[in-house]
Amino acid sequence: MKKAIAILIIPTLLIGFSGLTGCRQKSAKKEQKKVELEQVDTLSKKIEENVYPLPTSAEVIKMLYDLEVGYQFGITNPKENATRYISSTSRATNMGVFGADLSYCSVYNINQEVSDYLVAIRTIANELNMSQIYDETLYERIKTNFDNKDELVKILTDAFNRTYNYLSENEQQNLALLVVGGAWVEGMYLTCNISEAAYQVAGISKNLIEQKKSFDLFMEITKPYETDPGIADFLKKLDPIKKVYAGLSTSLTMQNIMDITKAINEVRAQLVQ
Repeated sequence: MKKAIAILIIPTLLIGFSGLTGCRQKSAKKEQKKVELEQVDTLSKKIEENVYPLPTSAEVIKMLYDLEVGYQFGITNPKENATRYISSTSRATNMGVFGADLSYCSVYNINQEVSDYLVAIRTIANELNMSQIYDETLYERIKTNFDNKDELVKILTDAFNRTYNYLSENEQQNLALLVVGGAWVEGMYLTCNISEAAYQVAGISKNLIEQKKSFDLFMEITKPYETDPGIADFLKKLDPIKKVYAGLSTSLTMQNIMDITKAINEVRAQLVQ
């Protein structure tokens, strides 16, 4: 997975580097080429270490569960919306959204909603030729591990990673990134739309700050795809979040949390409509 983006980026960098040295003396060329290859190797290692995966929505949701934040009914994307998404970009984005919703009800043992969201995801997965990832065996594995949260997170993360892999390996990296982006937004939306009393839990504020790192990383890995219409549109929708995060420090006030929540809600509304 990590190599998928590196494979696309590094050849381009090599071409760019080689172009810079075209008119230099042969001795200088040799030394410059050595420096270039070292730079590319360093970048390659950085990409392999940092590009993917971002923390999954399952991991974010488990943080809420561990902090004993209660489940909020009625805030997930209605499962009936699955049939509304027609374009490949809206399907990929909302596969990420529904994936976060599935993580939410799974970690909190809301059995009927687990079943409902698997159906919703399969509706979209069928259109993207990924029905084999979200089959009945996944539902059984989730139910079997309701009381083993660590294993449950592994199961959900595996499904998420297989989705990303499938799209990446089938030359649909743009859709893979939209799945990641949709899941990130929904994970943040679920985190922000808990009861007001839960905002007093110190871990919530810490999580919102930590998610800025994930957001910055997502913005970084989408740069090679900014000319893709679907990615460009998605990034434009993220502007409210970008603006709020730009003004944050290492700690949050209640006003900061309210600003983040407002931005997340605005972005999320555009994604699921």
